[in-house]
Amino acid sequence: MPLALRQPQIFEPSLAACYTGPLANFTPPLIGGTPPLQAFKAARWRDASWLQKDLAHFAEQYPGGDQRAVISLWSKWHFSALTVPALAANLLLNRDLPVELDNVQVIFNDKGATAQLWLPHEGTALTTQAPFERFASLIEQHWAPLIEQLAAISGAAQRVFWSNAGGYLDYYVHALAEHPLVNQAALEAARALLETRTLPNGKRNPLFQPVRYFTPKDSEEVKRVRKLCCLRYLLDEFDTCGTCPLEGCDLEARKRTKQTA
Repeated sequence: MPLALRQPQIFEPSLAACYTGPLANFTPPLIGGTPPLQAFKAARWRDASWLQKDLAHFAEQYPGGDQRAVISLWSKWHFSALTVPALAANLLLNRDLPVELDNVQVIFNDKGATAQLWLPHEGTALTTQAPFERFASLIEQHWAPLIEQLAAISGAAQRVFWSNAGGYLDYYVHALAEHPLVNQAALEAARALLETRTLPNGKRNPLFQPVRYFTPKDSEEVKRVRKLCCLRYLLDEFDTCGTCPLEGCDLEARKRTKQTA
């Protein structure tokens, strides 16, 4: 084929290349090739006995601790490690990363918490701006089945774990809005996901407004407060976190939410 008729080769940025700016302090997932020996398939968490074994490793550092709080804390580690690359691919590269429970492999740190992920490939191109379709791999194929298992094992309500997931989703959506590669249409889809009360099937959206923002009286600082507590205060090692709704600072946010509901 004559050179003049050849299509130019397009080099798209890799996911790892996007870990700059607000992502500079995060570790990108491992992509493709042979998974490291210490990685294991997250799909094994569909079996409650396997998930209980993995949670027990993490719980060893909190002997006698409330299982609801321990497992909620574990979920926060995992959701954070999962949400960052999934959102980065979605909002910056317009790609659907293969983060389904059956595709992901997990690498734990020495405490039994998720430290890094292995993924089979860099994702596939997204062709929709519909919020729940863009994030279905993350929400329906990873969070939903895992949260069902975590709630059953811990005794905590599923809404606690959805709140943990939604809190990170909200936080990283705001952070990635400042990334130079952000796709504005994708960003608006992510924001719509957090501001829509019901799912397309008519059921309640468990990710609806997981975080409230308000400015306390006599202050210019915007306060970020979770809708639901993550329960970590039930562990002797912790107090309430800076975004805990159990603090009195949330009273004004609750009032405003009721007035606008």
